[in-house]
Amino acid sequence: MYTISLGDDGAELRPLETWHAEQFLAHLERGREFIGQHISFGSNIKDVTSARDLLRSYADKRAADSGSLHGIWLDGTLVGGLLFRVFDAEGGNCEIGCWLEPAAAGRGLVTRGARVLIDWAVLERGIHRVEWVASSENGPSLSVARRLGMKREGVLREASTHKGVKQDLEVWSVLAPEWRAR
Repeated sequence: MYTISLGDDGAELRPLETWHAEQFLAHLERGREFIGQHISFGSNIKDVTSARDLLRSYADKRAADSGSLHGIWLDGTLVGGLLFRVFDAEGGNCEIGCWLEPAAAGRGLVTRGARVLIDWAVLERGIHRVEWVASSENGPSLSVARRLGMKREGVLREASTHKGVKQDLEVWSVLAPEWRAR
C-alpha cells in the first residue's frame, strides 16, 4: 500500500492491516499500561483473534470511507499509531487520534505522522475540519494538538468515563484554510 518516511530516524507511517495482527498484539502488550493511562484503545485486545477483529473493523471502515488505522513503525517495529476514528468526506469532517508505546514517546512521531494524515485529509480528500479530542489530563496529547496548530474549542466536562473515573474531554480543531496557511 504505502510507506511514508517520517524523518531520518527510521520512523515510517504505514497502514495497519489485518495481517499485522500478531505485531499489533505484541505492540499493545508492550505498551498496554502506558497507552491505557488516558484511553481505552486496545484494552479488549487479548489475543491474535481479537487483534485481527479490531484491525478488520478498521479495514471495513476504510472500505466504507469512514475511518482508518495507520501504524507508526520505528526501525521496522510497530510502536504506535494514528487513526481517523471518524472520517466523513461528504460532510467535510474527521477526527484524528493516536496512541504510542513508551519507547516511542517524546520523539515527535505522532506530530509528524499526524501532519502527513492531515495533509492528505485536507489537500487530497477535501476535509474542512479536523478534530482532536483528548482527556484534559493527557498533557502529551494536548501538546500534539498545539504543535499541529489546532485551536482549543472547549471542554466537555465529565463527558467520558475511563477506568471508572469521570474525565473532562478537550476538543481541538483545525480548519482547512488554517491548515493550508500554516
